[in-house]
Amino acid sequence: MWKSTRGKSFRAGAESIHSTWRTWGRRLCSQTPGPPPPSSSKQPLHSLRSQSEKAKRKNKRDKAILSSNVDNSGMKWSEKEKVIYTGATLPGEKKDTTLPLPQSYSPKYVESCWYHWWEKQGLFSPEKHREIPHAVDKYFSLCIPPPNVTGTLHLGHALTVAIEDSLARWRRMQGHKVLWVPGCDHAGIATQAVVERRLLRDHGRRRQDYSREEFVQEVWKWKKEKGDEIYDQLRKLGASLDWNRACFTLDPDFNRAVTEAFVRMCDSGLVYRSESLVNWSCALGSAISDVEVDSKQVSGSTHLSVPGYQQKVEFGTMVTFAYPINGNHGEVAVATTRPETMLGDVAIAVHPDDPRYQSLHGQHCRHPFTNRLLPIITDTMVDMDVGTGAVKLTPAHDYTDFLLSQRHSLPRLTVIGGDGTMTSLCGQWLEGVKRFEAREKVIGALIEKKLFRGKRDHAMSLPICSRSGDVIEPLLKKQWFVRCEEMAKKAIQAVDEGKLEIIPHFYTKTWKNWLSNISDWCISRQLWWGHQIPAYQVSFPGSDDTQEEKWVWARTEAQAKDRAAAKFGVSPDAMTLIQDPDVLDTWFSSALFPFAMLGWPQQTEDMKQFYPNTILETGSDLIFFWVARMVMLGTELTGQLPFKQVLFHSLVRDKYGRKMSKSLGNVVDPLDVILGVSLERLQEKVMEGNLDPREEAIAMEAQRKDFPEGIAECGTDALRFALCSYKAQGEDISLSMSQVLGCRHFCNKMWQTVRFTLGALEDTDVPLTPLPETAPVSCVDRWVCSRLSSAVRQCEKALESYQLHIVTSSLHAFWLHDLCDVYLECVKPVLKQQDKAERQVAIAVLYHCVSLSLCLLSPFMPFLTEELWQRLQPYGPDPGRAVTSVCVQPYPTASQLVHWQFPQEETDFPLVQEVVRVARSLRAQCHITKDRPDMWAVCTPDKAQILYNFSHAVCALGRISNLHLHCPQDGATSLPFPSAPPPPEGSLVGVVDHSVQLHLDVQNCSNADQQIVLLSQHREKLQFRLQQSLSQTKVMNYTEKVPGHIRKETANKIAALEQELKSIDNQLLVLKNVKNASGS
Repeated sequence: MWKSTRGKSFRAGAESIHSTWRTWGRRLCSQTPGPPPPSSSKQPLHSLRSQSEKAKRKNKRDKAILSSNVDNSGMKWSEKEKVIYTGATLPGEKKDTTLPLPQSYSPKYVESCWYHWWEKQGLFSPEKHREIPHAVDKYFSLCIPPPNVTGTLHLGHALTVAIEDSLARWRRMQGHKVLWVPGCDHAGIATQAVVERRLLRDHGRRRQDYSREEFVQEVWKWKKEKGDEIYDQLRKLGASLDWNRACFTLDPDFNRAVTEAFVRMCDSGLVYRSESLVNWSCALGSAISDVEVDSKQVSGSTHLSVPGYQQKVEFGTMVTFAYPINGNHGEVAVATTRPETMLGDVAIAVHPDDPRYQSLHGQHCRHPFTNRLLPIITDTMVDMDVGTGAVKLTPAHDYTDFLLSQRHSLPRLTVIGGDGTMTSLCGQWLEGVKRFEAREKVIGALIEKKLFRGKRDHAMSLPICSRSGDVIEPLLKKQWFVRCEEMAKKAIQAVDEGKLEIIPHFYTKTWKNWLSNISDWCISRQLWWGHQIPAYQVSFPGSDDTQEEKWVWARTEAQAKDRAAAKFGVSPDAMTLIQDPDVLDTWFSSALFPFAMLGWPQQTEDMKQFYPNTILETGSDLIFFWVARMVMLGTELTGQLPFKQVLFHSLVRDKYGRKMSKSLGNVVDPLDVILGVSLERLQEKVMEGNLDPREEAIAMEAQRKDFPEGIAECGTDALRFALCSYKAQGEDISLSMSQVLGCRHFCNKMWQTVRFTLGALEDTDVPLTPLPETAPVSCVDRWVCSRLSSAVRQCEKALESYQLHIVTSSLHAFWLHDLCDVYLECVKPVLKQQDKAERQVAIAVLYHCVSLSLCLLSPFMPFLTEELWQRLQPYGPDPGRAVTSVCVQPYPTASQLVHWQFPQEETDFPLVQEVVRVARSLRAQCHITKDRPDMWAVCTPDKAQILYNFSHAVCALGRISNLHLHCPQDGATSLPFPSAPPPPEGSLVGVVDHSVQLHLDVQNCSNADQQIVLLSQHREKLQFRLQQSLSQTKVMNYTEKVPGHIRKETANKIAALEQELKSIDNQLLVLKNVKNASGS
């Protein structure tokens, strides 16, 4: 067995999938005359444990889905009335907001018209910057991670859009010149595979039935037919992208940038051609990158479908066979999961210090089918403590063996071709046979030669092509590679020196580890759709020199001829040039996106203004395949880092913790959340996915449990707000549809708040005071203004650090709990008063709180905030000014609201809220619904002063007629109001804390029996809590062990509970007397 490889990757070629290959291509050997010992076919314990744990986790998730114990209570919803906008608004015209505001929030009504108007007004173009009064001399630029042209957006894309658009809109409102560029990736392998399947289905023709030019034309035709589906989805999500700069990675300008990059990197020696192992998909007939390789775990013998095979193929077994030792009667027993590759074995390796093989150093084994001698070599990479310590080498089909072949000058015999059939090196009996059919033939031949030693189950990990479902085959191919080592060092240095900031910072370690062990990058793909490699093979008619390939690279074929003539010293007419038929890896062109989208290699105005980009925001799964390559190529080709910051967000998973994947059938289309979808349609989508039968059954059962009534119409704003409410810079996101539904309810709460505000504004004929001149007078006005000021400060700080979940949480809490639950209830009585001055101040405070909150929420909920903000503007302090859009209004700042900071009111108000909570609890105990009884607060003078200041709020929120403040302690004489008499006997008592006790006058309440029952139940609960607290004080060495402040808190709690129990006993006595009196 091999020792674990540390330090640099041993492969000089394409990206590695070494861990998968170690478990799939594992082979074990023993020098014994009989069967190998049991330990010889074991994998390392950590590898088996890892695979076992993965399988257990998957089984646990599957059982959770298939069990009936799934809580979907949060997904219960009723169909809401859908209101349609009926205004006569043409596309691009401004929506008519003079129409009556509907009774309730309807996403379809709200989201109509606005996007086309934003776009026509040019609000997303950086050129609009000069027209903004609050513009500042700063820019903010970023690119959207270009989605594949083949697909539709999923919730991962929606998260990306929600985060990036929130940042772009925030900076735009701050007055920055913002450029957010949309783009789409040509997705070489995926697109070609889609079109190939379509042509076969519709016309019965394969790609090979077309010329290259004809096939490429078919792909372009398909792209035009597909249209701009992804762009339409981005618009539906409200993305404020500059569509005039939309960039497709196969556009002519982008193609010129790719060609320039390749030529420059070849000229500098960073791109070279070499023969090395690559990840090969036989079904596609192409090398593929690591990101397109999935790992499938099998715990033992498993039959799987493989493209090109009518019967399922068995995997998950270890086959053992023997190699005879040349010149004596011994043998070496070898275990392998891939017996068909034994035709390419060229040696056996052992550790030089292994005493079991000391006598075999330098000897040979005889290959039973080719008669080839296999030398027994020594190498310290062999782990002699695992298995039997001997390893067979197949350099042309295994990554580790390839390294050994370089060290020991071993031949590399390719026995499996690019089409997945055995080559002529295997002999006539196997030539042309499919690789997995050859497996059975090889085993049969070994049995016939009496060299077969057995087969057993073996846990393994299969590398699977994500595009075709084929099992990956490592093959030796001559390809173009990028030298990455020096560029990787610069990328590490940029982070170390603080020139490039990675957020969250814990990804810095991942960044360094990967770049420190980077392999060279294979950029050749055997496709027709993509950027054809601008390299030309040179041949000379009549020349016999065919041993060495001769290549030149150039921007055009004419330039290639000139370069070849100069390089080889011949006339351009004396040579033939053939362009490499391969195309470049899609990730190569994607790595140029941050600057190619701005016009590079030309020094355009966009390059001057917006490069480097301010930030790159993307999923953490792209740190290697896209982000690192952008940094390396950007630094090399432009001399600058492509961006100053990298912000990674987490992956979106389903409620069971599974990554959303087409192969699992658990992908949720954001449009289904926005528009709503039935369960039947969700199930149809799963069945259209051509899933494995078991996965299909699990996916459909998960949908039935999670979405028994389908998915409600939630709207874009609710989806965006929900996505931004998760902590994206940490653990993966398990998205809950109930949370999205909750955000839809929040949208309706905003809607009703503005309806109420508009009603108040319509009832006043006095102009509102501007924000700087609005000075709140009442304590509750001062409190809500201060709460908004605090929320703005919190948002300001969180946005600068990209902590969007803190922003959304703060704004949600202010609007829902401070504005709606408290202030609106408090202000309703004020609006009915005759005191115009107090009423007018309250209306101004209400207007500015709502208007500013809409601006604060605009980056996250663009459609709803636009609709509501436009409705408010005619009532503003300056109704005559030109109204544009909320998305170009100044974003509220803490400095604007310095005059609204009232820390004392914020400090005092929690007491008010606690008093209201206890008062409501007392009302509930008596089942009081309509009556407003008097209430006494027996409290200390300092608490009495606070309650006096907020007495109107206590009465409004607690539904109390009058609040009487009684201070039995000394110091009441210093209060600016007289202390009330003690509360009447028989009042219902509730304890706020040790210093405040409430007495609700309920003597006139009916139904004494019910009150007695409720109070008795409450007494039992209090008695239990008291016993718990008392038991804490009776532990041994309580005084020494427990800190003083904890002992004080416990003592206060005990005192409050005892006081409340005493009060309840008194109430029960009074109620029993009342009952007896009424009975007599």
